[in-house]
Amino acid sequence: MDPISERLRARHPQRIDLSLERMRVLCAALGDPQHRLPPVIHVAGTNGKGSTVAFIRAIAEAAGLTVHCYTSPHLVRFNERIRLGGRLIEDAALHAVLDRVETALEQSGAEATVFESTTAAAFVAMSETPADLAIVEVGLGGLLDATNVIDRPLLSVIAPVDLDHAEFLGDSLRGVAVEKAGILKAGARGLIARQPDEAMAAIEVAARAVQAPLTVMGVDFDAWADRGGLSWQDQERFLDLPAPALSGPHQFDNAGLAVAVALELDLPEAAIADGLRSVRWPARMQRLTAGPYGDAARAADAELWLDGGHNPHAAAALAATLGERQAKAPRPLALIVGILANKDAGGFFEALSRSGAAVFTVPFDGAAAEPEALAAMARGHGLGATACGSVEEALSRALRLGAGRVTICGSLYLAGEVLGAARETWPD
Repeated sequence: MDPISERLRARHPQRIDLSLERMRVLCAALGDPQHRLPPVIHVAGTNGKGSTVAFIRAIAEAAGLTVHCYTSPHLVRFNERIRLGGRLIEDAALHAVLDRVETALEQSGAEATVFESTTAAAFVAMSETPADLAIVEVGLGGLLDATNVIDRPLLSVIAPVDLDHAEFLGDSLRGVAVEKAGILKAGARGLIARQPDEAMAAIEVAARAVQAPLTVMGVDFDAWADRGGLSWQDQERFLDLPAPALSGPHQFDNAGLAVAVALELDLPEAAIADGLRSVRWPARMQRLTAGPYGDAARAADAELWLDGGHNPHAAAALAATLGERQAKAPRPLALIVGILANKDAGGFFEALSRSGAAVFTVPFDGAAAEPEALAAMARGHGLGATACGSVEEALSRALRLGAGRVTICGSLYLAGEVLGAARETWPD
């Protein structure tokens, strides 16, 4: 665990219950910085919300706006969670706002989770640094997420909803959608990704309850891959845009949602096109070329990719991306997989069961599933699987067996370890 996370865990409560009360007490002790932010775009969803945030930020910055951004989790450095005016927060500034959070906790006698403390620190930093826009990503759920003390967002955005974090959000798609829809606020337009019918019905009920107008993908606008680019259309206009720089067919939907946000902000089409071309978001089907892993793959004339998707919906997107690649240029596939023990590993492997990939399961720091148990689960879904002691061992085995396209996947925590070991740099 990094030193900043260790520091924050000192006040982390023994039992986590989803509630806004701790966050409200902490924010009040800090002078309620959440009420002094630049105009906020609040983004929730199960999958794709991080990529959608990245697209929105890239487009807004291409239009010349100064943008703050709060996302989670970090991959390599804790600073990745907070961007001020387009730059990662500096160490000195980060420690200064964390000092203020700790003082507020001491004076109020309150507890705060790591995420609550980090969110409060981000709000302080963003409220005291001028910017045109603040993009805030929900951590977990929405209704009771620490970020939901923001009561007057400019826009609320809901990326695709699916099942995840069952221990907190339950195993009902409707229930999960109700939690995500909790970020909708009176008078703030909600921009909604394409959703399963059950989830969309719950979002519509929540929107009516708070009188939030909705703009819905597949109803009010749509986006699709077309002739090597992205076509976007609503009832008033048609845009012929470049393909998004992030890999995978699912990124066309994420980009399409971000384009809808950009148009709500009256950003020009040229900036939208530039943002789609320039966007970066590590560990989302990221090609690895540097460091020992990239060197090993290159020496074997193999492609090496990294993806942090960690639930069945994300695995389905990965399967579609791999299928698209295989259709264009078939190569022997291998997956190096590490998954948190509380995730739906069976659903993850089921989504990839038709890929024909050889699977190598690995551990990582934290509450990771045991590689042997993961390998058995993969074999139960028709995949050949071998348990390994490390990513290095798994990659070596995959390359020796002739894999030409290798993807490390299953967890953002695993992805962070890989990026750190691969000496890949985080974009400033």
